[in-house]
Amino acid sequence: MFEFGRELKKLFGAAPDTEDLGWLELIGPELLAREARTQCTDAGRVSCAKPFIGWIRGAILWREHARRTGASDSLNRAFTAAGDARRAARTPDETVRADIETALCLMARFDLCGGVATLDLAVRTAPEATTTQRPTTAAALTALHARLRLRQARLAGTSDILLRAAALMDTAVQVVEADRAGPSEELRLERAALALEAGVMRRDATLLDQAGRELRRLVSAADPDRRPLARARALTLCAAGLSALAALARDDAAHAQAKLLFEGAADQFTPDHSPLDWVAIQLARSATPGAVSLTTLRQAEALGGGQSLILGALARDRRLEAETRTAETARDRDLLQTLRDSILRRLSVVRRAPAPAENSDAGDLDWAVDQIALARLDAASARLTGRAEQSTSGFALFEAAEIARDRGVSDLAEAAEALMPVRSINV
Repeated sequence: MFEFGRELKKLFGAAPDTEDLGWLELIGPELLAREARTQCTDAGRVSCAKPFIGWIRGAILWREHARRTGASDSLNRAFTAAGDARRAARTPDETVRADIETALCLMARFDLCGGVATLDLAVRTAPEATTTQRPTTAAALTALHARLRLRQARLAGTSDILLRAAALMDTAVQVVEADRAGPSEELRLERAALALEAGVMRRDATLLDQAGRELRRLVSAADPDRRPLARARALTLCAAGLSALAALARDDAAHAQAKLLFEGAADQFTPDHSPLDWVAIQLARSATPGAVSLTTLRQAEALGGGQSLILGALARDRRLEAETRTAETARDRDLLQTLRDSILRRLSVVRRAPAPAENSDAGDLDWAVDQIALARLDAASARLTGRAEQSTSGFALFEAAEIARDRGVSDLAEAAEALMPVRSINV
């Protein structure tokens, strides 16, 4: 029988200095976690000849497991392994590599759960470039700084800042490819997403064309039999971009093509192979009302819920929005009331976390989603009855928007702001 564990060790042994995770796309989370655990156990043995390499490998594997499943304990294990790698470092270059891995773990936590403080800590943790580093390490550091700046630019939310971040990403791609410091696909994917975002924001045809060319190259280069997740991520971005343009141009044919691309992305793997990638695809599809069934949204919520994940909160928001829309379309006031009662019951038993000003990682996205859902229910009830039935104050929506912005979830912040009563804008 094919022994996956030995094959994984061969793959890792063939490229000890790379962080290329492409081959991991072919295995599921359970096997990935098993190999991460084995790497860390072997690195901790007194007999281990190269403990630094073992700890770094373990950190990379645990981080990838967290990225695909959202498991907080996996991310904690990645942090621990990165710290052990730093303690095992024997050269300044190895110390820098361990610090890069720690910053990447913090960046992964930000991507999964948000939090301005987490991103700020990642920026402070990222070491500065020096002349003592190997070219591959220096290139990895350049890529890290560019990716962190990209995330800061997204929080700022202006097209000019996004374009400056895009220039840094251009430099990072060139450096990584010139120094053969590892694969550049992930950098290219993030750069394409940035160009797409700025292009839609500015309605800039040049940026949109640039993003389209990059994404087409990434899709073509990603073999569905060897890189299913990379292909799915690129296809999802293609579909999201086409869908946004179709909405701007009111182009039904483009909408239909975007739908086919989304379906192609979802067909690359099963939900259990990479749960969060699957959830991300469904959320991107659900940006078009009615494009995703309630059953699918509930499955996405179940996969992403209960772990303080951004994707889980977004899935819950989309599910509640879809249920509200369904009830209003059916003119079912009883269903609207049932939805409201279920949210109020949750709010009555779940202790709300402190505000972001007190603890930047504690802003409860689920609480913010509840306030947005209640406001939507109020609006739907008012349209059906002609009476304003407001159970959500403008201040609650203002606070929900603040929490969402602090966690870096602009979609939720904009939804809360759009629902605010005019009188509450300057609260």
